[in-house]
Amino acid sequence: MSLFRKKNIDDILKNSEAENPHGSLAKHLGVRDLTAFGIAAIIGAGIFSTIGKASADGGPGVIFLFIFTALACSFAAFAYAEFASLIPVSGSAYTYSYVAFGELFAWIIGWALIMEYAIGNVTVAISWSDYFTSLVENVSDYKVVEWLRLDYFTARHNHEQVMALLISGVPLEKISANPQTAGYMEGFLAIGSAPKIFGTPIVFDFPALIINVLITMLVYRGIKESRNASNAMVIVKIVVVLLVIFVGAFYIDVKNWDPFMPNGVKGLLKGISAVFFAYIGFDAISTTAEECRNPQKDLPRGILYSIIICTVLYVAIALVITGMVSYTELNVGDPLAFVFEKVKSLHWLSGIIAVSAVVAMASVMLVFQLGQPRIWMSMSRDGLLPPAFARIHPKFKTPSFSTIITGLLVAVPIFFVDINMVTDICSAGTLFAFCLVCGGVLKLRMDPNAPPSKFKTPFINSKYIIGSLFVLSFVLLLIYNKPVLDYYMKWESFEAFLTKIPVYLFVLGFALFAVLAFKHNFSLIPSLGLLCCFYMLSQLGYKNWLYFSAWLVIGLIIYFVYGRSHSKLAPLKQ
Repeated sequence: MSLFRKKNIDDILKNSEAENPHGSLAKHLGVRDLTAFGIAAIIGAGIFSTIGKASADGGPGVIFLFIFTALACSFAAFAYAEFASLIPVSGSAYTYSYVAFGELFAWIIGWALIMEYAIGNVTVAISWSDYFTSLVENVSDYKVVEWLRLDYFTARHNHEQVMALLISGVPLEKISANPQTAGYMEGFLAIGSAPKIFGTPIVFDFPALIINVLITMLVYRGIKESRNASNAMVIVKIVVVLLVIFVGAFYIDVKNWDPFMPNGVKGLLKGISAVFFAYIGFDAISTTAEECRNPQKDLPRGILYSIIICTVLYVAIALVITGMVSYTELNVGDPLAFVFEKVKSLHWLSGIIAVSAVVAMASVMLVFQLGQPRIWMSMSRDGLLPPAFARIHPKFKTPSFSTIITGLLVAVPIFFVDINMVTDICSAGTLFAFCLVCGGVLKLRMDPNAPPSKFKTPFINSKYIIGSLFVLSFVLLLIYNKPVLDYYMKWESFEAFLTKIPVYLFVLGFALFAVLAFKHNFSLIPSLGLLCCFYMLSQLGYKNWLYFSAWLVIGLIIYFVYGRSHSKLAPLKQ
């Protein structure tokens, strides 16, 4: 079928080596640069922001979630590394899916990756703004007014919460003094003090908008400049993270680790989107393949090195912050700075953390802003997007038009998007992409004509292992988690039924995959990557599935209106 027409690997490599009519990218990256890009992408909003919410939900036991997520990402990273070695071009998961599954799936992945890179940067920009405004207030007498530091919908929600408390008789002083409600005051003040146009308060996150403009300008300027900036920022934040771990270890009170998992597995899983969001970005390394000096060897190393380094740091940081203060206090936007502000003798360190967080999250934005334009460039080369997206700047050797559009795509949602919603939707898109990349490796392994890869994931036959894991998981659920099983078997309402659909789909998918693994002798590591990512996807909640599905529908409309008829493979028949 024409919808599933595939690209030939040899043709892709020939086209990437041939002179491109839109221009070619400059090759400046080595394994150290790629590892630094990976660390730059991973250590950012996760370690300086979302780790607080995840710890508040899961307690000190959140380290298990970090380890599980790291394993899932590592399994997926092996698949990315194998593909990157086999097809060293800028398309990343988009190109890999084009080869393994065909054009329709490639488009879906390309569209989903917009959520990871461009939309995900909205979250990073907002987190950067939180730290930046705190830093400004701590080091100067200037204060960024509330209506210039929040998005509109968050401010409105906070305002409604405060108004409800006031109506119920709670004084404003108690609302601002209570740690559980004090966070609402910023939005309340923003709505109250904001200028109005036709009665509508004008509230937007001005610092987030500015950092987006600056990062877009840097990425537009060139890969060499972006590399140098990324390497410098990575050194700064690694030094600070190690300092936090070393100093904080002396102020750990082990009583704060008891109970270790206060809300059980259910509470732990509440933080799954926040923890997974902390890891996304390593795959952005693969979008720089055409700018690597030796992509077949350096890309796999850069991907795997960055995940290993960051996992060790995440676990150590989680143990330190949950040991210094009670997990119940960590649901704040700047948890690292917060825990050191609690210790009077360490106030100086909270300022250093704020500075490093500003640097760290800027580096995440840098890597994401690098990734998205290169995906669009690859899609445009294939005819699925207009030719302008493949345009290379004659002087800077960057995908200029795609970079500008990416900056705009980040800038517009900053005005009105809630950070929590963006985190969850972004995680859904990324997990979907990871599932297809792992599945793509399995598909290629079944093709006897597929060319050999310079990096190949170690083969372990999963024929009996996957089926055994399915049976074992179901038995353990019956024995140890009867309340959970009862929860999923009861249908109290239609909405309750909807909340359980993702889990039902995972169980059915797991069973089907076990049969296929037995039949086709699937390789274990990509199989575990697919299952782990699918499981995390099932835990994001049905609303995120609906949002993601709506996003895909919009993408499919664009594909059938433009991409399918303009595809470079349109004349081919399979």
